[in-house]
Amino acid sequence: MKTEVNIKAIAEALNVSISTVSRALRNNPRIGVKTKERVLAKAAELKYVANPATMFLHGKNTNVVGVIVPSLSEEFFFSVIKHLEDEVESEGYSIFVVQSRDEKLRQNNAIDLFLKYRVDGIVVSLAAETNNYEKFKKVEDFGIPVVFFDRVPRSFSSHQIKCGIEQGAKETMAFLKAKNRKKIALINGPSNLAASDDRLNGYLKGLKELNMFSSPTLIKSCDLTKTSAAEAMKSLLLQEIVPDAVFTFNDYVALYAMQECKKNNIAPNKDILFSSYANLPITTLMDNPPLTSVEQFPDKIGIETANLLLSLMKEGADIKNHQSIVVETKLVVH
Repeated sequence: MKTEVNIKAIAEALNVSISTVSRALRNNPRIGVKTKERVLAKAAELKYVANPATMFLHGKNTNVVGVIVPSLSEEFFFSVIKHLEDEVESEGYSIFVVQSRDEKLRQNNAIDLFLKYRVDGIVVSLAAETNNYEKFKKVEDFGIPVVFFDRVPRSFSSHQIKCGIEQGAKETMAFLKAKNRKKIALINGPSNLAASDDRLNGYLKGLKELNMFSSPTLIKSCDLTKTSAAEAMKSLLLQEIVPDAVFTFNDYVALYAMQECKKNNIAPNKDILFSSYANLPITTLMDNPPLTSVEQFPDKIGIETANLLLSLMKEGADIKNHQSIVVETKLVVH
């Protein structure tokens, strides 16, 4: 039968008080070095593991950061988490990662789980289905800081790390105009994501500043899945105004759209040029990658997110004095 070693067992084994063991495990300066070493050695021998519930009942940090991302299969999120983890581990924290799979229910369940175990901080890139932020307000009301990255809330005061999405879109429009493209389409992400707003605004501003043709029929949305992206591309090919270039939410959407073109005997980056966001390493493995991709620097985003969260987890930090940090993008031509 599974049994749990508690601090009482350690105290009895060493013939010291429970309070002495508790203080030693919490690195209390009132406990001498030799006593502390004896307690830690016995705890290791008995395979003692701290109970998170007991820790937060006594106001002790758990040294755990909760992370919620749409998917670990996307290289962008994987890279952000890697650099985030490196930074917080150097300060003695571990991370607990949950995938929302772009579902609001999974995201909410993850928040409830993090609250239950009183993680010290939470990092989130929003699920596509997110349409309100009450859960996150509840987290801050508990005194737990939350930092959003990439997919950040719309019209909700919060700590945010995001990219200069609009500027990247405008630079892409200028590049495509130089390639003599006159009918540029946009396959965007879900309409309730602020990241989709930024892409749309940059796309429209770029066309306007360059005096280029625009039409509502050239703007499509998808839920970022392969099926939805392919359907968006198919609808562009079947309409009266067929684009000669397509700008997509990310490299994956570009790949799905390009596959749909091939099914219809249309040569990607010859008949129709493709540009996208993220500049993921996967594009180097493609025979025909998007012609351009806006680099979003996931390494910088991970580091900036970690540094902001670490500053907010310090004792006395004002977690409701919200900060917004922008990581500049770069247009990469393949």
